[in-house]
Amino acid sequence: MQRIMLKSKIHRATVTGLELDYEGSIAIDEDLMEAADLLAGEQVQVLNLQNGERFITYVIRGERGTGQMMLNGPAARLAYKGDTIIVIAYAQMDDAEAKQFQATVVKVDAQNRITQVFHK
Repeated sequence: MQRIMLKSKIHRATVTGLELDYEGSIAIDEDLMEAADLLAGEQVQVLNLQNGERFITYVIRGERGTGQMMLNGPAARLAYKGDTIIVIAYAQMDDAEAKQFQATVVKVDAQNRITQVFHK
């Protein structure tokens, strides 16, 4: 049996911008992408703590070192600049791997600077 498990998340990031006239996606600072083991094009779920919205999009590279967390395309209608979000990636794995796997959690401050990275 295959299970879908939490792979990584960026916890309590701040939306830094919105670009409605774009193909769609979330632009994430490359430093945050690396810390959370996210690849360009990878599917993520975004949870907006201000309005309860949950939506799926994909990651594109944001400018390294800027704290960029920008929602593009239709996702830009689901948040405001300054909203707090959680970005979650999942992975499919078999039971044996799922029992041993540890997800990566990246905590950030209000400027999306990394404050803590741990595995759980």
